[in-house]
Order: sequence, then C-alpha cells, then structure tokens
Amino acid sequence: MQRITITIEDDLLAEIDAAAEARGYQNRSEIIRDLARAGLQQSAEEAPSGQCVAALVYVYDHAARDLSKRLVQNFHGHHDLSLATLHVHLDDDSCMEVTALKGASSEVRHLADHVIAERGVRYGRVVMIPTAADKKPRKRGHGHDYGCTAA
Repeated sequence: MQRITITIEDDLLAEIDAAAEARGYQNRSEIIRDLARAGLQQSAEEAPSGQCVAALVYVYDHAARDLSKRLVQNFHGHHDLSLATLHVHLDDDSCMEVTALKGASSEVRHLADHVIAERGVRYGRVVMIPTAADKKPRKRGHGHDYGCTAA
C-alpha cells in the first residue's frame, strides 16, 4: 500500500467526513478508498461501445487560471464530436456547461474525461447512450411531421 497526499476543498472534505461518520468508517483513508473503487466501477459499467450520443455536464470556476482557454482547446481539438453547448452562470464564481456529443464511445469518453479532469472543474458527469452505427436519419421535406398541414 502506498501513502499519497491529495488536496481537497474544505467543503468536499466536510462532506467526506460526514459520510464517514454516518457510515461508521474509522478514518478518511477507508472511505476515500471505497469511494474511489465505487467511482471506478461505475465508470466501467457506464461505458458503451460503438457509436453513442452523450451529455457532458460540468461545473467549473470561471476564474480558474486559463481554464476557459483550456476547455475551448479541448473542444476545438474534438470539434467533430460536439453538437451544441449550453452555458449557465450559476453565481459569481461558478458556471455550468452542458454539451451534447455524438461519435465513437471511446472518443466521447476520452474528451469527457479530459474536460472533467481539468483543474478548476469542480464537478463533471457524462451520460452516454448507445446508438446504431449504420442508421442514417430519414430525409423529410420540411422537418418533423406533427400532423399539421400548411395553409
């Protein structure tokens, strides 16, 4: 077993300590190991293979040094995966972005992992939904048919 040093925000550490106490853990190391194992297991279970659509949601500190620039570079480097992004100002320090992605699951996961791992990103989650690789959208003359007739 190795000993490591990590840096955790005060609020997050307080949540970890409260969860450890509520669940009866003897120390922080035990709960952090269990949380890490659970996160790795969940990540492995959520990864579809083949083509997918995905929603990448993350909250970040908009004032973090060069973070906005690094995020833009990540998305420009994977412009073929990104369909649209919604940007929301949460408070004086935090922004949330929701990005719709489409492409090979491995490439989508790679991009999502890099965005979530950026320093200054406080929370991130990707939801991946498998799609048929060879299915092409149907062509329609005017878009969706909702049963309406043009006047």
